[in-house]
Amino acid sequence: MLSGKKRVLIENIQPQVDDGLYPAKRTVGERVDVTAAIFGDGHDHIRGEVLYKKQGAEAWMRVALTPTYNDEWHAAFYVLEKGNYVFTVQAWIDHFETWYDGFKKKALAKVDVTVELTEGVLLLKQLGKTNTLLLSVARKLEDKNQDTAINYVLSEDFARIVHENPLRENVTRSEKEYVIQVEHNKANFSAWYEFFPRSSSFEAGKHGTFKDCIRLLPRIAAMGFDVLYFPPIHPIGKVNRKGKNNNVNSQPGEPGSPWAIGSDEGGHKSILPALGTLEDFKHLVSEAKKVGIDIAMDIAFQCAPDHPYVKDHPDWFKQRPDGSIQYAENPPKKYQDIYPFNFESDDWKNLWEELKSVFIYWIDQGVKIFRIDNPHTKPIPFWQWVIAEVQKKHPDIIFLSEAFTRPKIMASLAKVGFTQSYTYFTWRVSKQELTEYMNDLVFGQSRNYFRPNFWPNTPDILPYHLQHQGENVFILRYALAATLSSNYGVYGPPYEFGENSPIEGKEEYYNSEKYEVRHYDWKRTNRLTDIMSLLNKARKENKALQSTWNLQFCPIENSQLIAYLKATDDLANIILVIVNLDPNNTQHGYVQLPKATLRLGEKINVKLHDLVTDEHFTWTQEWNYVHLNPHKMPFHLFKLEVHESNM
Repeated sequence: MLSGKKRVLIENIQPQVDDGLYPAKRTVGERVDVTAAIFGDGHDHIRGEVLYKKQGAEAWMRVALTPTYNDEWHAAFYVLEKGNYVFTVQAWIDHFETWYDGFKKKALAKVDVTVELTEGVLLLKQLGKTNTLLLSVARKLEDKNQDTAINYVLSEDFARIVHENPLRENVTRSEKEYVIQVEHNKANFSAWYEFFPRSSSFEAGKHGTFKDCIRLLPRIAAMGFDVLYFPPIHPIGKVNRKGKNNNVNSQPGEPGSPWAIGSDEGGHKSILPALGTLEDFKHLVSEAKKVGIDIAMDIAFQCAPDHPYVKDHPDWFKQRPDGSIQYAENPPKKYQDIYPFNFESDDWKNLWEELKSVFIYWIDQGVKIFRIDNPHTKPIPFWQWVIAEVQKKHPDIIFLSEAFTRPKIMASLAKVGFTQSYTYFTWRVSKQELTEYMNDLVFGQSRNYFRPNFWPNTPDILPYHLQHQGENVFILRYALAATLSSNYGVYGPPYEFGENSPIEGKEEYYNSEKYEVRHYDWKRTNRLTDIMSLLNKARKENKALQSTWNLQFCPIENSQLIAYLKATDDLANIILVIVNLDPNNTQHGYVQLPKATLRLGEKINVKLHDLVTDEHFTWTQEWNYVHLNPHKMPFHLFKLEVHESNM
């Protein structure tokens, strides 16, 4: 309802997603920065505040808004519990502060302020209706010695009284209350290691099992990973089974692709017998938790031709005029071993319910993390429904969207509920590409719903910049993934052991593990193994590396060197990363320390400890020389200690 007494306008409140249609996302302990455009007519002073609370609570908590520039205002609060928070913004003309500002100007100009003192008394008495202490302040303004009263109003004590006692009249409040969905910490901080359980055997020529995977848990834990991600573990189709390197004709004994799900041995709620039993899998989940690892399960909603669903529910698939069922295609790629679901089926409700039951089944077996294969090929309304349904009873489930697709679709999947998302990091290589992409992720509006998970490779993708390359490029790309993003993952053994042979002309692995059982020397470690371990150790021990959102790039005079700072709000933990993007040559330049961020004075004394090489340096200038020989180490991971006198 319009009111002639309300003179303040509030616009463009952030954080919000599509004007509140979806919640903004945060995790426990994160800061929520609220901004809004707030303005009104004339020159009267505006005050404003953010009201926030845990959803369902009665009392609001308040935090004052502070003007920044061009009628933009800012406030911040921290979300300390899981669940939903709500916030709103309100603002008003503060006649008390307006009076105070005018009084100071007149008094300092030696203008008579007798009437102004009387006005101040009336305002204080008005405020005193809810704060009786202010009545005693009013009496001081009525002092017969006007100079004493004037000096009191000009004092710091009175300035504090004005600041702490806003006069709230004719308040304008935003029409909506905006929701912040607060998830547990692992949603924002995780390190994933992917391998095929069928390739977990220590013995060459032998199919791996869940028991073999248990033997590998100490190795994965020692490297510092806290998520172990498996491609699908279900029975693999026998009809149209693919052979080595995606050959359409498999040879006897070839295992087929795990993403061709289902056979006479079962479907999405079954386990490939060669891997072990359900009890073996549950034992693996239990043993992994003991060493701080969660098992992430791949959910691919598609079927091999001999999946039980095809026989029992043929109407869930697209029937062609010749009576055959349409297999998956992404021309020129053909997937004769996979039937996609037809989500336009007349029986779509039962299809949705059945797919939801797949999640519930594996949650009951102890799985809390799901990597969703190609979610962009299924209706977005389905994901919005199924994620919400699952999280009603299981709010801590993590859903990772494996959608390397168009930006708006990736964004929509994140908005409707996916916890984390694959990104274009895999193809961002140059300094300009990385800087622009990170600034867009961190400072763009997608920050409120799109939580990135960086992968330098996947079983499907051997990017061109890794092909036929040595370990330097593998190291620098790994360092970027693990420090730019607080969530990252790696298709482990091929990356760790430097596999770099593609199918020529394609971003695909030659002799892809998707179509064969591989054998790795799991007892072997190398330089990259050690670096992975050191980086994960640094991530766990340094809170600054546990967020994607505290990123600040630092100027450096070399297009082949990229530098960025990460720090906690209180500057108790500060990390500076410098990466040589040239894997072959030593690069050098001068990096600028952000003096304002680090609260550096004129006398600079910063101690740096490289957490990977264990080198120590002292910087006493704003601009500091660095050089990186990629054959020694292509990056610095500095922990900074800023001398207290400069804070």
